[in-house]
Amino acid sequence: MKLLKFIGSSENNLADFPREARQVAGYQLYRVQAGLMPSDWKPMLNVGAGTYEIRIHALGEWRVIYVAKFSDAIYVLHAFQKKAQQTRNEDIALATARYKQLKESAK
Repeated sequence: MKLLKFIGSSENNLADFPREARQVAGYQLYRVQAGLMPSDWKPMLNVGAGTYEIRIHALGEWRVIYVAKFSDAIYVLHAFQKKAQQTRNEDIALATARYKQLKESAK
């Protein structure tokens, strides 16, 4: 089972989710650690190769963006509440910056 690592404030952001949404997020991340895909997800190619978004529908809409393509761990790049149909550019930009930071440190 791969380790789970959080980048930037993603762990604190996830901790701020309502209890039910946190539980769903935790279970879905566990599935990813076990080599499975989350129940509800979509690729986030605009963030980076191998990046996915877990979609959580509990007490609102919540998202967790992660990358699992690195051999050492699964990295949670960003966790946030989605308030509009389209993901905010700020959320995508933050996840993209963290992805680039991760790739640079892996070199």
